Amino acid sequence: METVCCGKQWDVILLRDEQGAVSAALPYLIGSKLGLRYILQPQLTQYNGPWYRPGTNIPSATQQLMAELKKLRLSLYRQCFAPGTPNLEAWQGYERLPRITYRIEDISDPEAVFRNFDKRHRKTPIRSASKVLHPADITPEAFADLHAHYWRSRGQKDLLPHDFMVRLITAALQHGQGLLAAVADESGTIHAARFVVFDSNCAYSLLSALGEEHHNGASPYLFWLILQQLAAKTRAFDFEGSMTPSIAHAYSLYGSTPTTFYQLTRCKNPIIRRIIH
Repeated sequence: METVCCGKQWDVILLRDEQGAVSAALPYLIGSKLGLRYILQPQLTQYNGPWYRPGTNIPSATQQLMAELKKLRLSLYRQCFAPGTPNLEAWQGYERLPRITYRIEDISDPEAVFRNFDKRHRKTPIRSASKVLHPADITPEAFADLHAHYWRSRGQKDLLPHDFMVRLITAALQHGQGLLAAVADESGTIHAARFVVFDSNCAYSLLSALGEEHHNGASPYLFWLILQQLAAKTRAFDFEGSMTPSIAHAYSLYGSTPTTFYQLTRCKNPIIRRIIH
């Protein structure tokens, strides 16, 4: 949260048991606009929502978290809860909008994962790319440059600040919870690069960039290399899926499955919804 909210105000609601151990938590980014207080998702943070320690009385903890949120006197609340968040039905008064991401739930056996790839659109391009491309190192600064260049080549502005990307990637790498990978040709030209964060439960594909002239199989080949590297480090892989049909289809070709998560919103005034976005 400190990394993705740098320069902004964030906090966390902590509930503790009788021994003082944290039993539940709810981190949030809080801001103010025209005197209206709001909670929204930080950049590159697909999920916030509550965390419950195993064994916690979840219905009771949920009510306590909701009571603490009420004390903040928010004009707008909007957070995305991770897939599988329990007790969602208890969030009365909050709109629950279903969203879809794409996941491979078990990457522990890379060869089994590869067998589920689409033959024509994934396996064949990967095998082709592996003959002319190789894994390559890339620095956070070089990745941010490539990311900006990629969007410029498409006639669009990169919406992510260069220093934000560098800071985020560097922090994840320093904590041993990030993977920055690339593939290049024999001349050293980067064809594709990708940044992934992970914990013991799941990896999340956060950022990607393609070279202006890139091999057709560069991106799937890089995904395949990343999945192999992460197989012993985490359990699942989240493509940070999009609701855009074309992107959803592209991710489904890796044998991933659509996975539902929910965006929770609480705001009674539609005008405020438009003011705070």
